[in-house]
Amino acid sequence: MALLNFRKRDEAGQPVDPRMETFLGGFSIEVMPRTAEKIDDFRDLLPRGTRVYIAHIDGTPIEDMVTTAARLADEGFDVMPHFPARIIADAPTLEDWINRYQGEAGVTQALLLAGGVTEPHGDFHSSMQLLETGLFDRAGFKRLHVAGHPEGNKDIDPDGGDRMVMDALRWKQAFSDRTDADMALATQFCFEAQPVIDWASRLTDEGIKLPIHIGIAGPAKLQTLIKFAIACGVGPSLRVLQKRAMDVTKLLLPYEPTELVAQLAAHKAANPDFNITNVHMFPLGGIKTSAKWTQDHGGASGVPANQQG
Repeated sequence: MALLNFRKRDEAGQPVDPRMETFLGGFSIEVMPRTAEKIDDFRDLLPRGTRVYIAHIDGTPIEDMVTTAARLADEGFDVMPHFPARIIADAPTLEDWINRYQGEAGVTQALLLAGGVTEPHGDFHSSMQLLETGLFDRAGFKRLHVAGHPEGNKDIDPDGGDRMVMDALRWKQAFSDRTDADMALATQFCFEAQPVIDWASRLTDEGIKLPIHIGIAGPAKLQTLIKFAIACGVGPSLRVLQKRAMDVTKLLLPYEPTELVAQLAAHKAANPDFNITNVHMFPLGGIKTSAKWTQDHGGASGVPANQQG
């Protein structure tokens, strides 16, 4: 009976859309050490085995990152720490981080990305350089995710185009083809379904076969989302939030990703081979708020570990 309750939306009592339930299966979520400290037990919030990314913000000590990774692993979650190239001084530092994560938390997966800083702190400026070191392969990492940008990335293509972004994706696809690591694209969050669908379809046409874990912003105040969206370089889909901000009746209501996820879920259900395979949640309005949303809209896919049989 407890499972049945999770198959209904708490706020409306309506049955969960089975397409949403399927689409949210195996969703992941992102935390930081300081936000993770506020959660007594992630098993009260997330399904057993959920992949939890740990964002490494510039200035966060590696000790805090590893401690958070070990705590999450002990609670039964798949841990995927960020490795931001531009804040890693050199190859010995990278190897030390890998060894710490592996030795102290049993980590075997990572998200490799350039990172949010403009100027590199050391020898690396891209995720491709991290891959080229061979250190993850030698350490036996089984899963490596890299960044995807459905609305472009001005850090890579300052002119607003996407030629260099596409070249980088082709390189990453070729790397995946010649290695044993399971690779995928984890994307920035956005707010419109059709541009995401068009971008993902274009990747297929370009021969880029990496599975896509689409970034979704969890429920949050509109002002909070707009602030994060601008800071993170979200592109044209920002207009969805701006339009909402102009509607006085919606200005004070929190944003929820329900419509966006429902549209993507419907497309996936109609096109099972579509290359978006997972949802990656950015809990910009708080981890508990995002977890509650997945419980309300994900049916069996959102049941927390402590309430599973």
